[in-house]
Amino acid sequence: MTVWLYSRWDGSQREFRLDAEQALDALSDLLMEGFDLEQALAALREQGFPLAGQDFRVMGTDEIQEEIRRELARLAERFHLDEATRSLERRLDELLRREDEALRREHGEESSRWNEFRTRRDAPVDGLAERIERFRDHDFADEEAGDELAELLEELERLRALERFRREHGARFRGPEAAGYEEAQRLRERVEALQSLARALAEGRFEEFSPEELGDLLSEGALRSLVMLRGLERELGDAGYLRRRGGRLELTPRAIRRFGANALAEVYGALRRGRPGSHETRAVGAALPRPDESRPFAFGDRLDLDVAKTLLGAVRRHARATPGAPLRLPLELEVEDFAVREADHATSTTTVLLLDMSWSMSWAGRFPAAKRVALALDHLIRTRYPRDHFFVVGFSTRARELHIGELPEAVWDMGDPFTNLQEGLMVAERLIAKHPSPSPQILVVTDGQPTAYFRERELHVEWPSGFGGLSPHAAEATLREVRRVTRRGITINTFMLDAAPELVGFVESVTRINRGRALYTAPSELGSFVLVDYLARRRRRRG
Repeated sequence: MTVWLYSRWDGSQREFRLDAEQALDALSDLLMEGFDLEQALAALREQGFPLAGQDFRVMGTDEIQEEIRRELARLAERFHLDEATRSLERRLDELLRREDEALRREHGEESSRWNEFRTRRDAPVDGLAERIERFRDHDFADEEAGDELAELLEELERLRALERFRREHGARFRGPEAAGYEEAQRLRERVEALQSLARALAEGRFEEFSPEELGDLLSEGALRSLVMLRGLERELGDAGYLRRRGGRLELTPRAIRRFGANALAEVYGALRRGRPGSHETRAVGAALPRPDESRPFAFGDRLDLDVAKTLLGAVRRHARATPGAPLRLPLELEVEDFAVREADHATSTTTVLLLDMSWSMSWAGRFPAAKRVALALDHLIRTRYPRDHFFVVGFSTRARELHIGELPEAVWDMGDPFTNLQEGLMVAERLIAKHPSPSPQILVVTDGQPTAYFRERELHVEWPSGFGGLSPHAAEATLREVRRVTRRGITINTFMLDAAPELVGFVESVTRINRGRALYTAPSELGSFVLVDYLARRRRRRG
C-alpha cells in the first residue's frame, strides 16, 4: 500500500520531474552506440544528458561528484582547524582552576583529595575529550565547576567526532580563517555529508538523501539533476517504455516504436535537406486511387471516373453552350466532361536488410548508423506499408535473423573479424521464400568483402591474400549464392561503408550478376540512401 504524506507549502519543496520521452531519446543514443540497456542507463546516470527545448542539462553523477570535490576544496582553502577546540580547552582549564582552589581551601595542599585531583589533572592525555572524561566521577568541591563539567560531558560525543575529524582531515584545512568550535562542528558535518553523498553516488545509492538534505549540499542544478536521475527508471517504466520480466529490465514495444519513429524522422530530415531523388522502380503493382486528385480523361486511361467532377464538367459545358437556358435532366455526358482519378501504382514487397556485424563495423560510427536505418525502415513499413514484409539478418562469421526487439541492444560481434555474406544471403532467401512478393529485395550494408563461407555444410574462414587482396574462396562461394538469388528474381542493392578497392571490386561483381545497385556512402548518409531506394522501389506514381 502506498501512503502519501502532505504538508503545507512553505516554498522549500521543489518538484523536479523528468520528461520520459526525452530520457528515452537520450537512452536510444547510447543503445545505438552498442551499450546494452543496463549499461546505457548507468551511462546516462554517470554522464547526464541535455533536455531538448530547455536551457538545462541534466548533470550526470560524474559532474555532481566534481561539484562536491570543488566544494570540499573551497572549504579547505577557506578554513583552518588549529583553534577549533580552544574555547572548550579554556572552559575546562578555568573550571579546574576553580576546583583546585576550592580543594586547597577545604582540605589543604597536602590532603589526599587535593593530591588525587592534581594527579588526575596533570597526567598525560590524548586529546581534550579524554581530559574531560577523566573527571566524570570526580566529586567536585566547587559545585559550579561540577555543573560546567557536566555540560562538557554532554558535549563529549560531538567533541570526539571533531577530534577524529581533525586527525583525519585537519592537514587539508589550511585556509586563512580560523574556525571556532561551533563553526568547526558545522564544517565537519558538511564535509562528512558531502563525502557520504559522494560515496553513495559512486555506488549508485540514490535514495539515501532527501531533497531537503540534498538542497543543503548541492547547487540548484545539481539538486534538480539528481532528483531526476534517481527517478529515471521509474519514470521510464511509468511511461510504458521499460518493464521488468523475469528479474531482467527490458525495452517495451512502445519504446522500440519510438526509436523507429525518431530514426525515420532523422532520415527524412536529411532527405529534406538534400536534393530530390530520381530513383525509379522496375515493376508496377496495383493502382491505388488518390481521391483528392483528378485530371481530364486521356485516351488509354482506365475509366476510373471522379463522378462529382465529371458531372460538374457536364454542367459547365451545358452552361457555356446555352447561356441562361434551364438545365435539362438527365445530363448527357461527353468525353470532354470525363475526369479520372489520379492513382498511385504500388506493389507489396519483401525486403531483407543484411547487416554486417563483424568487428570492423564498430569503427567510425558504422554500426550505429546501420542500426538506425534498420529501425527507420521497420517503422516506415509498419506505419505506411503494413502489407509489406521486412526482416533484418545480421552476419559476421555466422548469419542469423534479428527480431526488431533485439535491434536497440544489438552490438557488433566483439573480436569476430570474419564476414559471411554467403550465409546472410541464404537466410534472406529463406525468409523471402516464406513471404513471397512480386518485387523482393535484399539490402546489404557492409564495410568489408566476404571472408567466411560454407562448403558442403562446413564453415570455412579465409584471411585476404595479402594487403588489399581478396579472399578468393569466400568471394567465389558468395558469388555463387548471388547467382542463385538472382535466378529467384531477387534484387540485391549494396551499400558500402568503406571504399577499399577489394570491397569495391567484389561489389562490382555482385552488381554485374544481379543488376542491382551499388552505392558507397558515409555512415551519416546511409539512412538517406537506403530510404530513398526503398521508397523508389515501393511506389511509382502514374501521371
